[in-house]
Amino acid sequence: MLSFDNTENAFKAKNNSEINRSYQLFKLIGNPTLVKFGAAVTPLALAIGFKGIIKKTIFKQFVGGENIEDCSKTIAELAKYNIGTILDYSVEGKDSEADFDACCNETLDTIKKAKNDKNIPFCVFKTTGMARLALLEKVSAGATLSVNETAEWKRVEERISKVCEAAAAANQPVFIDAEESWIQQAIDDLANANMEKLNKNKAIVYNTYQLYRKDRLAYLQQTFKNAKNKGFHVGAKLVRGAYMEKERERAITNKYPSPIQDTKEDTDKDYDLALDLCLANIDIMAVCAGSHNEKSSLHLVELMSKNNIPKTDTRIYFSQLLGMSDHISYNLSTEGYNVAKYVPYGPVKEVLPYLIRRAQENTSVKGQTGRELALIIKEKERRKKV
Repeated sequence: MLSFDNTENAFKAKNNSEINRSYQLFKLIGNPTLVKFGAAVTPLALAIGFKGIIKKTIFKQFVGGENIEDCSKTIAELAKYNIGTILDYSVEGKDSEADFDACCNETLDTIKKAKNDKNIPFCVFKTTGMARLALLEKVSAGATLSVNETAEWKRVEERISKVCEAAAAANQPVFIDAEESWIQQAIDDLANANMEKLNKNKAIVYNTYQLYRKDRLAYLQQTFKNAKNKGFHVGAKLVRGAYMEKERERAITNKYPSPIQDTKEDTDKDYDLALDLCLANIDIMAVCAGSHNEKSSLHLVELMSKNNIPKTDTRIYFSQLLGMSDHISYNLSTEGYNVAKYVPYGPVKEVLPYLIRRAQENTSVKGQTGRELALIIKEKERRKKV
C-alpha cells in the first residue's frame, strides 16, 4: 500500500554517507539566516577556489553534473528504481544572441540524448534561456516593438519552434517552464502556438501552469476549451510556483495587486482542481504533476483509481526535483506509477543561481525542510536497528 512515510523505500538509493550529507544540507537549508549568508558568500567562495567543496555538497545533492554526459550516472541510478530523468540545462541570466543560440543548441542536444534513452521521458527549457528578459516583458505587455526588436522577437520564435519541432520529430515530449508573471504572457503565446501546431495526435509540447497565481486555473480551463475547439491536445505541467517572494515584492514596489494567491490553502485548492480538470479530460489532456506536496500526489493517485486509469498510462506523470522529496518519488515508483526527477545540469558557476533559488524556496515553504529532515532522521534510526 502506498505510504509516503516508508523511509526504507524513500532512501533505498542512498548509502549511509549520502544520507548523512543530505541530513547536513537540509539542516543548513532550514536556517534562513544561513541561507541568506550562503547566497551572499557562495559566489565568492567559488571565485577563490572552493569549487570542489561546492561540487561535493550542494551541487551533488541537487544537480546531475556539469554537462549531459556527466548526467549519465544519475540517469542510470534513477532508472534502477524505475524513475525517469528530465534533463534541465539550468544556465540562466544570459543576454546575448550567442548565449541564446547556445542554449537552443544545448536543448536540442538533450532531445537527441532523450530520443535514444527510454529513461528520459521529457525534455525541458526556460524561454529566458533563449530570449532577453526585457524583450519578453515588452511583448507580454503588448508594447510596440522597434524594427530591431521585431527582428529579435522573430529569432526567439524561430528558436522555440526549432526546439518544439525537433521534439515532435523525435516523439519526445518537451516542457516549456513557467516564469515570472510579467513575462509569462509571451511564454504562454509561444507555448500555445506550438501546442496547436504540434499536438494534433498527442501532447508533445507542454506549457507550465503555476497554480500559486490567482488566474492560472481559469487560464488552464480556457486552454482546454481552446484545444477542444481547435482539435489539439494540451500538455499541462502543473506546479505551485517558484517566484513567490519576487512576485509579491514587485507588486508592492509597483503598486499593483499581487498575482499570488492570498493563502496556501487557495493554492492547494486550485492545484487539485487543475488535476481534476486534466483527469476528467484525459482524452485530450496529458499531465505532469510537478509537486512536492503529499496531499496533491495522493489526490492524483485517487483520481487515477477512480477513473480506472492504469498506473503506467504515459499521459500521467509525477515529478519532483533531484535531491528533494525522495519519499514521494521513490514510494510512487515502487508502487508502479510513472515518476521522473528534474535533473538540472550545467557548469558549477552557471548553475549557482538555480542552487541559491532552491535553498531560498525551501526556507520560504513552511514545513518542507522540516519534513525532509524528519524523514532522514527516521531512516537513520531505522538503519541503526537493522
